[in-house]
This record gives sequence, structure tokens and C-alpha cells, in this order.
Amino acid sequence: MLKKIALIGGGNIGGVLVHEIFQRKLARTVALVDVKGPDVAKGKCLDIAEATPIINSDVLFEAGKDYDVIKDADMVINTAGVPRTVRPDGTFPSREELLAVNLQITDKVAGAIKQFCPDAIVISIANPLDAIVYRLYQKLNPPKHKLMGMAGALDSARYRYFVANAAGVSVDNVEAMVLGGHGDDMVPIRSCCRIAGMPVEKFVDDKTLSAIEARTRKAGGEIVGLIGVSAFWSPAIAAIEMAEAIIYDKKKIIPSCVLLEGEYGVKGLFVGVPVVLGKHGIEKIIEMELTEAEKAAFAKSIEAVKKTTDEVIATK
Repeated sequence: MLKKIALIGGGNIGGVLVHEIFQRKLARTVALVDVKGPDVAKGKCLDIAEATPIINSDVLFEAGKDYDVIKDADMVINTAGVPRTVRPDGTFPSREELLAVNLQITDKVAGAIKQFCPDAIVISIANPLDAIVYRLYQKLNPPKHKLMGMAGALDSARYRYFVANAAGVSVDNVEAMVLGGHGDDMVPIRSCCRIAGMPVEKFVDDKTLSAIEARTRKAGGEIVGLIGVSAFWSPAIAAIEMAEAIIYDKKKIIPSCVLLEGEYGVKGLFVGVPVVLGKHGIEKIIEMELTEAEKAAFAKSIEAVKKTTDEVIATK
């Protein structure tokens, strides 16, 4: 249990995160800040806190519209940003189209972290994921092991779910990994996908796997199309998986968006790759052996990440 976890953004994802931290007793205090009115942050926390006698949780909360509630947090989970929502014509913006407005929000978030909890481990969820994490890096200049983005954990879970359904087996039996940027060029790594330790191809044919991989890349948009806004439950739970790995020093391998400094032939970009998460945050970056096709797909994904990152660099 940490002394304090701070959540920035009181929207759908923030609400789920508060609930899970209360339920799982991950910190003595959870702090939630949301700058918009009415006082969403305080209301959501109070609503959950009033049920603590039922769920046997003594987690406390601090909440409000001002960033000072995050003071002295050990960990920050950033969800602040405009989500994807369906337009009147039925289309919705890509993650990248959210960049300009969400960079402005991120600058304020970074300023608050720097002022009130500069030593915190930071997990960021806001989209476009890779670009927002890079912006936090620009503004905070933290030790590389203390800043990461949640993407691969969610994308890999989606891949596992689709594979399990196609194979007719428990999700517990499926191991899978999705690397690269958190966008339409993400890379499901079929060569390491296993069902009870056996190659996935033993259970699912090539045509079906190709369709699953395509669906995984577009899974976020599928949710937007169905409910009108971005997914929130699964991203929050994926972030909780990362947080628990750190809080409990699990040394768990989870694909995360981290700064590469030569690994995979990439330097200076935040990209989704498998890492070991423990009490210090990112404890090790693992370089996987990829097939030639996977290497080509990964290179394409890197180009997409670089394009968005260049836009961040060009935006003061």
C-alpha cells in the first residue's frame, strides 16, 4: 500500500480508478482532481467513500478542482484530456486529432506534478498516448524509470480476449503481446501468442488471426462507435494492473509505453515494448525477437509515433 495515489481527471476513467483503488486498498489516501465544474472529483470520491463500510475499506480521499490535492503523492495516474466522441455524422476523431487540445491540458498537468509531487511515479493514459507521454517527459524531465504510458497492457488484453473467444478457451490460457504505438499501426505479435504454452496457430487459423489482429488495432474505435465515447473500464483496469505491479513489487512483464534509448534500434521516442515493472517503476526493458514481418510492422508503427512526436516537439 502506498501513502498516496493521485488521479488527474475525474471523467469516466478517473471514476473507475477511484473505485478500484478504494476496493483494492492500494493507497492510504487517493486524491482526485478535476478542474471542471461542478465539483465532480469531490462528488465521485464521496459517493464511493460512503460505501467503504460495506466494502471494508479504510482508504481516505482528497478531492477538488485545484491541483494542490495531489501534493506529496507517491504515484500519479494521468487521465486528463478530451476523449474521442462521436460526431453528428457518425464519425469520430482519431487519437492524433486530439493532440492540440490535449497538449495544452498536459502542460498544466505537468506543471502541477512538478510543483506538488515531483518525485512521483507517473502512469499516463490520456490520448494520443505516445505523444502525451513524450510531452510529460519534455516538461518534467524525470528519471526514465518513473514515467510510462498505459497502452500495451490494454491492447494486449484486447488481443487476448479476441483470441480466447475464437479458440473457445479461457482468457487465462492466452498469452499475447501488442507492441508499438497506441494507434492504428500497433503491432500484435503473433509469434509470441500462446494458448496454454502452445502456438496460437494450433487453435486459430490464419484468416481468423488476421481478422483478430485488425480488430485489435481498431478496438478503441469500435467502443467509441458503440457507446459514443472512448472506452473507460478496460483502460482503467489496465492502468491498475501496472500500478499493482509497482506497488507490490511484482517484477511483472507488462508492455508499456517507455522511453527507448537504442533498444529495438529506436532512440528518443516513447514506444510500447515489454518491460519489467517493480517498486522502482520500469526496472528493465525486454527486447523481443520478432519475425521479419513483425519487424516491418514495428518499423511502420515507429514512423507513426515519430510523426506525432515531431508535432509535439514543434508545439511550444
